[in-house]
Amino acid sequence: MKKLSMILAGILVVSSLAGCGAGSESVTTDNDVPAVQETESAQETKETDVNKEPVTITAWHDNDETMMNALADVVNEALKEENITLKFEKKSDVTGQIQLYGTDAQNGPDMYLFAHDSLGSFAEMGILEPVSNLISAEQESDLIPMTIQAATYKGEQYLMPVYYETLLFMYNKDLWEGEIPSTTEDLYAYMKEHTDSEAGTYALVNQHSGAYNVAPFINGFGGYILDSDGNPGLDLQETKDAVTYNKKFAALQADGDYNTVTTLFNEGKAAAIIGGPWLISGIKEAGINLGIKSLADFTLPDGNTLKPYSGVQCLGVLKYAAENKHDAIVKVLETLAQPEVGITLAKGFNCAPANSKAYDDPEVAANEMILAMKETAKVAQPMPNIPQMNVMWGPTESLLAAVNKSGEDVDAAAEKYQNEALSAIADMQ
Repeated sequence: MKKLSMILAGILVVSSLAGCGAGSESVTTDNDVPAVQETESAQETKETDVNKEPVTITAWHDNDETMMNALADVVNEALKEENITLKFEKKSDVTGQIQLYGTDAQNGPDMYLFAHDSLGSFAEMGILEPVSNLISAEQESDLIPMTIQAATYKGEQYLMPVYYETLLFMYNKDLWEGEIPSTTEDLYAYMKEHTDSEAGTYALVNQHSGAYNVAPFINGFGGYILDSDGNPGLDLQETKDAVTYNKKFAALQADGDYNTVTTLFNEGKAAAIIGGPWLISGIKEAGINLGIKSLADFTLPDGNTLKPYSGVQCLGVLKYAAENKHDAIVKVLETLAQPEVGITLAKGFNCAPANSKAYDDPEVAANEMILAMKETAKVAQPMPNIPQMNVMWGPTESLLAAVNKSGEDVDAAAEKYQNEALSAIADMQ
């Protein structure tokens, strides 16, 4: 595991002292007393580092354990002279576990790594220490702005972004004919010409009645599922326009079920799919000659681009941990803010780093999927992190199913499910 090139300030002090000591020793003559004294001073500094009280920072997650171990290795290599160890523990229900143990210093974690959309619920519980109290804005200056936005709730940055994901246009290079269109209208024209539903072959498939997968159209049209104040927007004219526009694509995309569309693509019966990094392993197993394009490269009729949601994986710090292990947690966060963390995750696990400097690495810069997500991050909207979003998926997907599958009038359906969303939000009070 490669050492971080930018080491924390405390380590730099130690390294400088040791370097000066060695340099003095190498140029002094025998029996030079001042040189001996300086060498002894440097040795004492080293011994002090070795004798530092060990501190273990425990973080819960629900990710791939190999990836989390690789992330821990980067941090632990950088902080070994500080005697600080980051340890990840996998949990099957991170949000539920944090809700149970978020005030339990004996049994809970010090930190957790999870998607940012749970932030609002945890912040309202009062169990998180804002990372803005632990790390400076200057040390986070290289983080992509969208990821900082995702980590912020009611004007306070609570989380440390690590990596993110977005939906992408993924296509089979052996099946797609010609160039990928740059407008959604040209894409639709291609779909009409290359889709034969009776034969079971499709140009493009998507979960056309899934809120997350239709969000690029809704956001692109200027509508929204939920605004930052917790107001649903299913009956907005912009949202209804997007739902109506999506309907014509849905008619050419099979039934829109996750298993159906992924199977169609992996079996070579669909030339393209709108999906994310979570599909990569299955695509590789199927031997697909994969090409990737950012959804931000498709222009809608109104001149805007498709604007998908983004999910950002972030670290949160529990209040009791910030009090009990403050200095160690600060050093862990400062290390995680460095580009080497993102480089490791990008090279080994195809994660799109939150740190923009990680993309300067040649191997990361050559990763087509990661660069497409970086491009998408310029327009992507972080999935709402407020608690009300938890009850919005049902009404939104009911609206989409009513329009796409049942053929209901969009105005009537939007009014119906807007009221359903308002009632669900009111019941949360």
